[in-house]
Amino acid sequence: MKYISFILLFLFITAGLPAQNHLSKISVKGKDLVNASGEVLQLRGVSFSDPDKLERDGQWNERYFQEAKDWGCNIVRFAVHPTRLKNRGWDEYFKLIDKGVTMAEKRGMYVIIDWHSIGNLNTERWTSPMYNTSWDETVKFWKTVAKRYEGNSTVAVYELYNEPTSQGGNLGELSWGTWRPTLEKLIDEINEVDDGKVYLVAGMNWGYFLNEVIENPVDRKNVAYTTHPYPQKRDQPWEPQWEKDWGHVADKYPIIATEFGFMDKDDRGAHIPCIADEKYGEAIINFFNKKNISYTVWCFDPNWGPSMIKDWDFTPTRQGAFFRNAMLKKIINT
Repeated sequence: MKYISFILLFLFITAGLPAQNHLSKISVKGKDLVNASGEVLQLRGVSFSDPDKLERDGQWNERYFQEAKDWGCNIVRFAVHPTRLKNRGWDEYFKLIDKGVTMAEKRGMYVIIDWHSIGNLNTERWTSPMYNTSWDETVKFWKTVAKRYEGNSTVAVYELYNEPTSQGGNLGELSWGTWRPTLEKLIDEINEVDDGKVYLVAGMNWGYFLNEVIENPVDRKNVAYTTHPYPQKRDQPWEPQWEKDWGHVADKYPIIATEFGFMDKDDRGAHIPCIADEKYGEAIINFFNKKNISYTVWCFDPNWGPSMIKDWDFTPTRQGAFFRNAMLKKIINT
């Protein structure tokens, strides 16, 4: 009886803890993301909306994560908004992340944790109040994350800052020359706690341009880069411009495109730079596959556009149907 009681006590204590180490650890090796066996990976998945938003909608649950898995995802992205973190409270918010990590791990999906702010971290000025943060809060967030998920291979990638922008100079000076040192400083802060994750660094112009990376890369280990190549960032033909703006970086460093997608001009919430159709979808997926670029499509939520689903029955939108098929390998690459 004492033995049985001990087992029950152990199960009770550990029931709420984050999942541990059932997925192989991911790291950077040259231009590739690799697992612990050295196998080269292409991660494919979706970007979730904010866990707080999903919890309030009654959707932060097993069904939601299973649907993502059924769509072919091997990775999912948690978009953590500073304001929602503060409003819910740090302790309660991190319980949501813990729950999400556990649900992802059960389905063999890796997790990107994304500090979802938009603006200029150097000047601490933002495009909208929901993105308001500070340097000190950003450091606190990442040190909290690093301590909490040290040794947890499911939480594979830290997207350090979602979309840096000076908004045409309205938010103060911001260039790759001033942004890169900020990210190096932030990585150093995290490394004081844990240096075992992949650090994902965004480029200029709302996380789009990586054209200065090759000549002036982030001088830290285990760094990958992200781009958000929405269709109206460039005119057609897209591929030569993508190659110049960010694609060539994949020949030397890993890239995870953590936001992209398309919508019709008449769709709810339609906005620049997201208006396009399946022609864009085919072009971007073929470009990713050709260069082994990993990706998470925006957004697995019916309310945040470009949406992948129309409702909480997970009826796919036009782009949702397209990218679901792509992740399920139903699109033949050209």
